[in-house]
Amino acid sequence: MTAPSPTEGEQRRLLELKYNVTAWFYDILDYPWERQYRHWRPQLVGNLRGEVLEAGVGTGRNLRHYNSSVNLIAIDLCKAMVKIAKKRGGAAVCMLDCRQEDATKMASIPSNHFDWIISTFLCCVLPYNLQVLAIRQFERVLKSGGQIRLLDMVYSKIPQFRRRQDFFTPFVEKVYGARFDRNVLENLQESSRLRITNTYFLKKDVYQVIEGYLVD
Repeated sequence: MTAPSPTEGEQRRLLELKYNVTAWFYDILDYPWERQYRHWRPQLVGNLRGEVLEAGVGTGRNLRHYNSSVNLIAIDLCKAMVKIAKKRGGAAVCMLDCRQEDATKMASIPSNHFDWIISTFLCCVLPYNLQVLAIRQFERVLKSGGQIRLLDMVYSKIPQFRRRQDFFTPFVEKVYGARFDRNVLENLQESSRLRITNTYFLKKDVYQVIEGYLVD
């Protein structure tokens, strides 16, 4: 008999439990990749202006790269991650409100408020049904014309890189809850209110940036 699929609440709880443990050694585990990511972070967030929401702030690696004109709310599901991000946020020059919040609910986040939503490696962590809920929240909290910029991982079509991904897949899913087959672009394209304007890769065909905006 096939085990029943976990409910949305169970999926959230599993992710929160995972990251409450992972948070304390996240930066150590992530160090080999962060040597590359640190070069990308300024270009991902440095040109954002106005009211900005960072969904899935993690340990706050992006925070010091925001422009001083930004009014930033940075959220994460995991209390332990938010605690670390708040400490790292001491280096930020923007106005910063870092809080524990579920990106699939955003209960404390106002509607029609943000000029930008940025996330790095959030959607590739979310199972399909949670990802859809997060996208609906993006639609709700963005202003008309507000923009998104999302960085996630996808499976490579280059055999040598795909083999490397296959090798790391069990580790990535166990530690981070992330997968390379979350179909983030396809799920965003199903939105009736978000228009995708640009996609590009930061490295090979694995690290995909998706940009778009909200229509009325």
